[in-house]
Amino acid sequence: MMKEAQPNVGEYNTFISQIDQKLGIDLTFYKEAQMKRRLTSLRNKRGYSSFSSYYTALLKDEDLLEEFIDRMTINVSEFYRNPKRWDILRDKVLPKLIEKKQSITIWSAACSTGEEPYSLAIMLQEHFPHINATILATDIDEKVLAKAKQGIYQEQALKSLPKHKKSKYFMFKNNKYMINEQLKASITFKKHDLLKDSYPSNVDLIVCRNVLIYFTDQAKEIIYRKFSDSLVPKGVLFVGSTEQIFNPNEYQLSLFDTFFYIRDVTKCSTSTDGT
Repeated sequence: MMKEAQPNVGEYNTFISQIDQKLGIDLTFYKEAQMKRRLTSLRNKRGYSSFSSYYTALLKDEDLLEEFIDRMTINVSEFYRNPKRWDILRDKVLPKLIEKKQSITIWSAACSTGEEPYSLAIMLQEHFPHINATILATDIDEKVLAKAKQGIYQEQALKSLPKHKKSKYFMFKNNKYMINEQLKASITFKKHDLLKDSYPSNVDLIVCRNVLIYFTDQAKEIIYRKFSDSLVPKGVLFVGSTEQIFNPNEYQLSLFDTFFYIRDVTKCSTSTDGT
């Protein structure tokens, strides 16, 4: 059996530098071993023995480039992923956020193909119809954003969604589920790079799940600080089930519930006074 070609360190570094220049995406902020393994596997699968030849091919073949971007960015999602966490969001977090207001701003960061922001829209419609909610959904990958805007899903993506919600918010056609137009209209989709672009401000709830595990510790520190700055006092950050923040105080955050962190008003005030 032929052994798969492995990347030379210098060649790999040149490759990721070229990718940064072409796409504006800095792969050094992703965990190197995971990213290198993922991209080497894809490169070898397509029959290229070096990253230099693979990069040359990416410049010439749009389909190959799109496949590369899909593999580079992690796009695995489903509606109401980890349902128990969504129960906490419904029963504890959202009621806390709307105690003294009739409108809230929600940011679904790294939203992939849209299951997460649509889940938020469904929850708000079902349980908080009186609240005026602005939902911003962002991702670095324009291809998955285009899919999110279409709102068309396979059965697998809806496996955690109750049946009555499937029939209420989706139309089943050609063996696929199509989200209704009212929910589509409630969400603004936008391209956004968590490491390079400016963050929205005065956000009540940020949902960013199962994404940061692929980033380096340095990148995560940058992102957590920016998330905290984006939140209003007592705003909440909702992270994935493998993404506990072990030092939330460093980001002016406090644990509200498992995987939910609230922006600490006292710490925010202290930080402001010290500047």
